[in-house]
Amino acid sequence: MSGLIIKGGKHKLIGEISLPGDKSISHRSVMLGALAEGTTTVKNILFSKDVIRTIEAFRNMGVDIKESENLLRIEGVGLKGLKKPKEEIDCGNSGTTARLLAGILVGQNFSTTMIGDESLSNRPMDRIIIPLSKMGGLIKGREDKYLPLEIQGIEGKLKGIEYTLPVASAQVKSSILLASLYSESPTRIMEGKPTRDHTERMLTYFGCPVQNINGNIFIKPPAFLKAQDIYVPGDISSAAYFMVAASIVKGSNITIKNVGINPTRTGIIQVLKEMGADINIFNKRALNNEPFADIEIKYSPLKGIIISGDIIATLIDEIPIIAVAATLAEGRTIIRDAQELKYKESNRIAVMVRELNKMGAFVRELPDGMIIEGKATLKGGILNSYKDHRIAMALSIAALRAEGESIIKDHECVNISYPGFFNALYNLFS
Repeated sequence: MSGLIIKGGKHKLIGEISLPGDKSISHRSVMLGALAEGTTTVKNILFSKDVIRTIEAFRNMGVDIKESENLLRIEGVGLKGLKKPKEEIDCGNSGTTARLLAGILVGQNFSTTMIGDESLSNRPMDRIIIPLSKMGGLIKGREDKYLPLEIQGIEGKLKGIEYTLPVASAQVKSSILLASLYSESPTRIMEGKPTRDHTERMLTYFGCPVQNINGNIFIKPPAFLKAQDIYVPGDISSAAYFMVAASIVKGSNITIKNVGINPTRTGIIQVLKEMGADINIFNKRALNNEPFADIEIKYSPLKGIIISGDIIATLIDEIPIIAVAATLAEGRTIIRDAQELKYKESNRIAVMVRELNKMGAFVRELPDGMIIEGKATLKGGILNSYKDHRIAMALSIAALRAEGESIIKDHECVNISYPGFFNALYNLFS
C-alpha cells in the first residue's frame, strides 16, 4: 500500500517555524499586481499548485511575471492591458483562481474559456455566474452551473449592482468586487455573515478604496490601480494544523512566526482558546494593510464546545483539523452551519466523519456539520485523503495521537496549499 507512513505516539513537537505565505493573499497579490500600473513585488508568496495556476493564467494573458525562491515580480499591464489568452485557462484544482478570475474576465474585450480538473469541474459556479450576469456579463457554464466556463468579455458595458450574498463566500464577494473594477457605476454587496476581507484590504492598498459599513460593502470603479510592494503573512489556515498538533500532543511547545491574524480569519484561535488551548499571541504588527503576529502554543487538555453561527465563516477551512482536536477533547463538540464544507475539494463533512470513525472516533454526520464525542482512543489505519489537501493534513495530525501506524493515501495533494508541510512537521519532532 503506497502512501505516507506516520507512527503515532512517538514524538512531541518542539521548536519554531515560519510558514509559507497565505494562499488567499498570494492569489490576490498576483491578480491585482497584474492589473496595476507599474511593478509589484510580492515577498513570501506561496508557490503552491493553486497559486501557480493563477500565475500561469496571467502569463497566458500577456503579463510578465518573474519568480525567484519566494519572491515574485509582476510587471502590471493596467486594467485594460490583458490580452486574449492563446489557449484555455486551466484552473486545475483552484476554486479561487476560477471564481475570482471570472470576475476579471467578464470586463475584458476578448473571449475566454476556463477549465479545471475533475474535482473543480464538479464544484458549483452558478454562485458567481448569477451575480456576474446581473452585471451584464456574458458567462456560460456546463448545465449553467459547472466548468468549463465560456466568458465573452464586454469591456465598457458592465454595470454596478446591489447584491445580497446568498451564501457566506469570500470567493463570490471577491468575484463581484473584481468585476466592479470594470463597471460603469458603483456596486453594493450585502454580506449577511462576515467573510475574509483580503480583497477589500488589497484593493484599498492598490488605490481603490472599499468601504464596509455594517456588512454593506461599497466599491466605485477606479481609473487605475497603482502597483505596490507586498509581504504575504504566513497562512493561518496552515498554522491551524500545528496549533492543534501542539495542543493535543503532550509535552509540545512551538512558536509560529509571522502569521496573518486578519480578524476575518482568526476564528480558529478563538475556538481553540475556548476549548482550553494554551495560546499566546505576541509581536503584533501590520504590513500592506494586513495584521500579523507570532503565536506560541503549548500542550493543554481540551474540552468540547459548540461551534456555529457567524464564526463558521472565519474558520471554514479549519473545520477538518478542529474535528481532530474534538475527538481528543473532554466532552462533546457540536459543529453546525458548516454546509459549505460539502462543496470544497471533497465533501469535508462526510469525509472527516468517515475517516475519523475509521480511527476509532465517535463522530456523527449532520446535514450542516457533525457531532463529535471526545476522549476517543485513536488507532492507526489506512486513511484516505480523497486527494483533498486539508483532509490529508488533518488526518496526519490525528495520526500523531493514534496507536500504531497510519498510512495517508494520496498525501501529495498537500502541494495544493502547503508543499513543505510534512518537512515542517518532521522538523518539529523531538
